[in-house]
Amino acid sequence: MTRGDSANGGGASGQQQGAGKFPRKRFYRARAHSNPLSDSHFPIPISPDEVNLSQHYPRYFPSDEGEGRQGDAAVPRIRFADVGCGFGGLLVGLSTLFPDTLMIGMELRDKVTEYVKERILALRASNPGKYDNISVVRTNSMKYIPNYFRKAQLSKMFFLFPDPHFKEKNHRRRVISMQLLDEYAYVMEEGGIIYTITDVEELGEWMRSCLEKHPLFQAIPEEEIKTDPVVKLLCTATEEGQKVARNGGHTFQAIFRRISFKEE
Repeated sequence: MTRGDSANGGGASGQQQGAGKFPRKRFYRARAHSNPLSDSHFPIPISPDEVNLSQHYPRYFPSDEGEGRQGDAAVPRIRFADVGCGFGGLLVGLSTLFPDTLMIGMELRDKVTEYVKERILALRASNPGKYDNISVVRTNSMKYIPNYFRKAQLSKMFFLFPDPHFKEKNHRRRVISMQLLDEYAYVMEEGGIIYTITDVEELGEWMRSCLEKHPLFQAIPEEEIKTDPVVKLLCTATEEGQKVARNGGHTFQAIFRRISFKEE
């Protein structure tokens, strides 16, 4: 579900990406899902000011000034977060759609995170001047979202094909819940949009129900959804979405806007 470190790799794999060679997924396969409630060991920033943006976005934050500029209000901020970004397909699609917007994927599985790092490095090497606005971090977004983002920092959050955790006793592991929506609402700006999609009908109903009940989120009208260029990517950009399409499956999406309060 989450991710770690920056998109900048090192060692032999980093040198390979410098040649523009893309990583092969078969070398980075991991379990489809991880337990988000277990303790994992990876660096966690104490606060958003401690996130080293120069490691993630060297074009925007040269290493000699990346940390020193982060308190400056004029410095660009991460605006999109793809929670549980998998192999990074959505990030890649969004990068060219919003070339001036910084965005980050958050993934818990270490091998998958490493794949996304290498993929981004290869894309940058093969396409100079492009894909500098995306990165990935290995982390547990169910625990550490406030460690990465300030209040009202994000304009979009994505939750694409999350683990359904079918057993009722494991519903507390779901990435959309009333409690977690409180945290997401904190880091999202008013007017920001949260996108969810799944091929599991019960989970789709669960996520929509949580969002409908929460006082700081409101469903976006269907006519507005149809004109949103991001919506098409929800099904086409990710490995999971492509698999559902190949098998003729159905998807269930809920797209809501962050509001100041919900009118009765």
